[in-house]
Parts: sequence; C-alpha cells; structure tokens
Amino acid sequence: MIDLRSDTVTKPSDGMREAMARAEVGDDVYGEDPTVNLLQERVADLLGKEAALFVPSGVMANQLALKCHTQPGDEVVVESSSHIFLYETGAPAWLSNVQLATVDGADGILSAPDVAKAIRSSAYYLPKTSLVCLENTHNKAGGTIYPLEVIRDIQGVTRPRGVQLHLDGARLWNASVAANVHVREYAQYVDSLSVCFSKGLGAPVGSALVSSRNIIEQARKYRKMLGGGMRQSGILAAGALYALDHNIERLATDHRNAFALAQTMTSIPDWHVKLETVQTNIVIADISATGTSASAIVKKAHEAGVLISDMSETAVRAVTHLDATASDVERAGKILQEIFSRRG
Repeated sequence: MIDLRSDTVTKPSDGMREAMARAEVGDDVYGEDPTVNLLQERVADLLGKEAALFVPSGVMANQLALKCHTQPGDEVVVESSSHIFLYETGAPAWLSNVQLATVDGADGILSAPDVAKAIRSSAYYLPKTSLVCLENTHNKAGGTIYPLEVIRDIQGVTRPRGVQLHLDGARLWNASVAANVHVREYAQYVDSLSVCFSKGLGAPVGSALVSSRNIIEQARKYRKMLGGGMRQSGILAAGALYALDHNIERLATDHRNAFALAQTMTSIPDWHVKLETVQTNIVIADISATGTSASAIVKKAHEAGVLISDMSETAVRAVTHLDATASDVERAGKILQEIFSRRG
C-alpha cells in the first residue's frame, strides 16, 4: 500500500528512534527537561525569536497564539480556506471566545489590500480586530507558498494599526526549501508562528509556538490548562531535534516527487490539477468533471493500493513525504492513471 494521504503518516527512522531512546529527560512542567529546553532554544534561535514552546500539535500551537493575542469578543482575520478556520474544530470560539472574519485569498494567499479591508474601524459597536493569521504553506490551496514580500506588506498594514500577525507555519520548512528563503526571513515579519515537526520532517509528535518571551510565558500557562504539560517529553523533543538535523534539505525530494505526480494526474481524463499551485509536496486534483464523488474515487484508489484523501466532494489530495520514495510515487501515479483512465 502506498500511503499519500498526508505527510503526517511518516514513521520515525531507525536513526531517529535511536536518538529518542538516548534522550536525556527531566520534568518539562518544571522546566527541567534538558532535551526539550535544547529544542526550544534551538527553534527560537533558528527563527530569530526570543522563545519557543514545545507542544503536542500544530492545532495547540495555533490556538495558544490566538489565546495569547486576543481578548474575548475580538475578531481574527483568516483566509477563508485556512486550517485555523476549517480544521481546528471551532477552537477559536470555544477556547478564546473570538470570532473569525474570513477573506478569500488567491490560491490561499491574502494580499495587503485584502487585509487592510478586513481590519475593522474602532467604532465601539464593532468587534476589535486584534489578530491576522496567515498560513505558509497553504494546505487547502495545494501547498502554495506565501511570497516573502507579501508577508512584509501585510505587516506594513497590521503593525501601524496595532494588530498582531500570526503565521501558521506547519509546513514552513517546505516553503523555506522550495523558495530558498531562510525560515528566519519569514519569521521576522510576524509576531508569532507555529512550526511542525511531525509532517515533512518525520518526527512522531510535536510542534512549537515561537514568539516573544512574554507571549511564550502566557502560552506555557495556557498549555498547562489545556492538558499539554507532557513531563518527560524530551523523548519526543529528541525526535524533533533529529528531524531538524537530517530532514529539512531532503524536502526538495518530496517537492520533485509531488510535481511529477501532478503531471501524471493531469493526464487522467477529467482530472484537473493547477500545476502552478504544486509548489511543495501537496497535489490537489479537481475531479468534479468526472461526475464521481471524491469519496468514491478515494475508495477505488484504496482498493488498487494507493491511499489518497478527499478534500471535498469534488477534490482529492495526495501528499508526498519521506516514507514515499520516488519509485513509490511513480508507481502510485501509474496506478491512478490506469484505474481512472478506463471507460465504462
């Protein structure tokens, strides 16, 4: 079975398992786990921020950022197909008592004028816009990359208005490698960001929230309130450290594999892939012209030995990753081409 549902399906390599087994640990809730502390210091330095906090998931990292940057009744501007809006279970309303203002982006990318229009005036009867969230790369749009200058221009809109800027950087490592832009360059324009170790980097668990020391201290308290104090979590942090050392540059291989797969998928009758959006490791095909539901296509692919996912009733997604070799991806493409090119 070739699993292309997500880059979250990766399993730790032997080298990563060995590093995790050797990890020096302590009680992280007391701040005494040396491996967690090393990871947090390293990630903060890598991104040019004062501090970082290791957390179980990207959702927790994003939601801690929302909690720290907002007050109940505030409004947060997000792109209309963003992960925070679609895939975080209504957490902003439940955890932070904020509402989301959604704005349509171009392939998931908001522009500075888009953001300027969405920020509320200070009229007392309007919610206060306290935060804008961006997503790089943009999952639902197919792994598209925010141009650095666009993030800079958006900061030029938010900062003078006293609005904070958060970056959901779950796949920021992919953006960095594909665009040849250091992650610190993206981070310099935002007030906080999340990064994930358990997607393309292949660690089993974990993300980090990165920001100012003050925000991270607040986030540490909220993490505890949400049950995210993980005690001897240096075992997990060691996996993330190994990933930083060994699995960033190889993301370029996933990107090449994804584009090759996208080219194959475009040859399938009535499957439409916007090749210009296949910038990293995600391929989304619009299958609306087939007259078949995405769930039915996913099921048929599964039966043939390829796992993909349905993004909607009219779109399917495939994600390349370190556990899918170039030959795996090529074979998956040929299987999809064969079974969905048949007529009748």
